[in-house]
Amino acid sequence: MKILDCTLRDGGYYTNWDFDSDSVETYIESFNHLPVDYLEIGYRSNPMKEYLGEFFYLPEYVLKGIREKSNKKLAVILNEKDIRAVDAEPLLSPCMTYLDMVRIAVAPDNFERALKLGEAVKELGFEVSFNVMYMSEWESNPGLMSLISNVDGIVDYFYMVDSFGGVFPEDVKKSMNLIRSKTDVKLGFHGHNNLEMGLSNTLTAIENGVDIVDATITGMGRGAGNLKMELLLTVLNSQGKVDLEYNWLSKVTDVFSELQKQYEWGTNLPYMVSGANSIPQKQVMEWVSKRFYSFNSIIRALANQSKGIKDNKQLPTLNFDEQKYNTALVIGGGPTAVRHAQAINELLKNHPDMAVIHASSKNALNFQNIKNDQYFCLVGNEGYRLESVFNKSEVKGRCILPPFPRKMGTYIPEALSEKAYELSEVNFTDSFEDSHTALALQTALELKVDNIYVVGYDGYNESKMGDKERELFNENEYLFEKGNLEVGIESLTPTKYSKLPQSNIYSLLS
Repeated sequence: MKILDCTLRDGGYYTNWDFDSDSVETYIESFNHLPVDYLEIGYRSNPMKEYLGEFFYLPEYVLKGIREKSNKKLAVILNEKDIRAVDAEPLLSPCMTYLDMVRIAVAPDNFERALKLGEAVKELGFEVSFNVMYMSEWESNPGLMSLISNVDGIVDYFYMVDSFGGVFPEDVKKSMNLIRSKTDVKLGFHGHNNLEMGLSNTLTAIENGVDIVDATITGMGRGAGNLKMELLLTVLNSQGKVDLEYNWLSKVTDVFSELQKQYEWGTNLPYMVSGANSIPQKQVMEWVSKRFYSFNSIIRALANQSKGIKDNKQLPTLNFDEQKYNTALVIGGGPTAVRHAQAINELLKNHPDMAVIHASSKNALNFQNIKNDQYFCLVGNEGYRLESVFNKSEVKGRCILPPFPRKMGTYIPEALSEKAYELSEVNFTDSFEDSHTALALQTALELKVDNIYVVGYDGYNESKMGDKERELFNENEYLFEKGNLEVGIESLTPTKYSKLPQSNIYSLLS
């Protein structure tokens, strides 16, 4: 029974396939002393439009450097949906002296096409593995069932991939028996850990004679991640199946534990729900990484998706036929909205016809006594935040939600259930339409104002900008620069957004 580590490949979903050289050095050196047979070090890929790092493409110099330092067999993976048989030779011929195995990620519906790619790879002299996804759905795919026997002579390993992270040990045994009834090819198992069944499923596969299994250091991998390599090796060591040098295992685990603090992979409630309901991890991973989606929002979206429901409530559309306000004040969540709250309240007192739009409910309590009409934009977790901010105080205003249908479902505070509206569309931008800022600016446009003031859009110091803060900053910069607002906009409080014109609230009060 062989063991393959795919940390650098599967973990790339968090780092965009960039890893610093010191981490890779420690990874390679440590595995030279560990009882693992293969290292899958990344993808070989055709050019993509978006940025993807060096372990997504694995230039020859990277392969050469790892080959010179590693005493393990080396593997890469091809994503079949992006690669055809004609691509095999130009992609892999530069790798001939560096690689032992080429794995191919195969969607069941593309199995026949994948056989042609497998043949082309096999002709180049590599070991070939088919990593066949969505194992929990194989039996309901007659096309796949009729083609499995064609892997003979092409494929060295046929991997069962628990793409959803939702199978159980009895499912593993059933899938193994199913494949064995159609081919004598060696079997592999790659488990995801949504329901924390990675270890149990892998041990079941081993007990039933699987030929190769996967794991990653600290479980680093897409979405909920994979079986932890350190856990698998520790268990196999306790069973007398491998000899283990724990100092080397600890050394490499320490490196990726530091990365885990930054990227926070591993299972959580949304991943558990997606695994239990066979929902792909890609969408869940995007939602979990967004700063403004709460677990309640994600669970509601997953529940809707599992039931085939687009949304759980359609609302009246916000619609003003005539201009009611000349100006809108958009209040963000930055500290300057609090620091200058007295001046902002004075401005609103002097201009009772100015509409107030809360892009975030974070600072709303500072303006609860104003007489101006207020609109609260509810994106992601904002309905819950609004309740929390006001606690038992009365919320005066209307709720504005994104256009129907909403992927994340709908949550509206009960006290505002009769004052909730949705936008008919977000049409001033072609990106980030479901963000807080986009919703607030579109609301201002729907109110037909001539000018938009903003406060509390501070931006961030470069040294304090993490990944999520940078994402928010870039989204807002795009909306301020690329959005077709066709009205004037300026910030009345200090801002680091270079695309947002700067004015001064005190100049309006003098």
